[in-house]
Amino acid sequence: NIWMGFLLYGANISNKIDGWLKADNSAIEDLKQRVADYRASITEVPTTTKMFVLLAFAFGGVALSHWGADVLSPLMGKFKETLNNLRLNSLMSHFFWLIVISTTIGLSLSLTKAKKLEGIGASRWGSIFIYILVATIGMKMNLGEVFKNLGLFAVGITWMLVHVILLLVVAKLIKAPFFFVAVGSQANVGGAASAPVVASAFSPSLAPVGVLMAVLGYALGTYGAIICATLMQLVST
Repeated sequence: NIWMGFLLYGANISNKIDGWLKADNSAIEDLKQRVADYRASITEVPTTTKMFVLLAFAFGGVALSHWGADVLSPLMGKFKETLNNLRLNSLMSHFFWLIVISTTIGLSLSLTKAKKLEGIGASRWGSIFIYILVATIGMKMNLGEVFKNLGLFAVGITWMLVHVILLLVVAKLIKAPFFFVAVGSQANVGGAASAPVVASAFSPSLAPVGVLMAVLGYALGTYGAIICATLMQLVST
């Protein structure tokens, strides 16, 4: 939240920061126009039929993900000894397959005509459900446990410092506009729940870009996390 505050403040002085980064923000102006033109070309009045189609894709994808996880996790359990030896025991997890399958379904649909459902506000509905998901996770939290693990604050601060320094150094080297730094950072740290807020601080028309960058982060994070977990297991042995 502290870092997000800096990003929102930075959005108000983005021209100065772009000057320090020696970035050409003409790409941002072009992006604003392209986003506005695209939204205007696909926006339509949502009909009952199309809303049901959207819900069918959403809940159908969830159902298919659960079914696939129900099938694959027991199947992988038959190779428990081999997977444990290879340190791939996560393949036996129901939740693992649920996330991988749902992510794959979402990415696959984005390559089909289903992406036109954005015209009736698919990403807005997605954002609503993300807020519900975040609230659900938050309700399961036990704040009392925080004081028993204060060392985790140091881990979090170190993690964020590395994240911020790395972003600024790379942005300086490639002369990236601050918009991409800010929204890209929040997309990774806060996800689709807060990235659009940072994007809209630059321009309301850029809010969908924040959603898209966050979704891309989710997609890469799903597969990237599998690779990272495997690498860390190899290093720990």
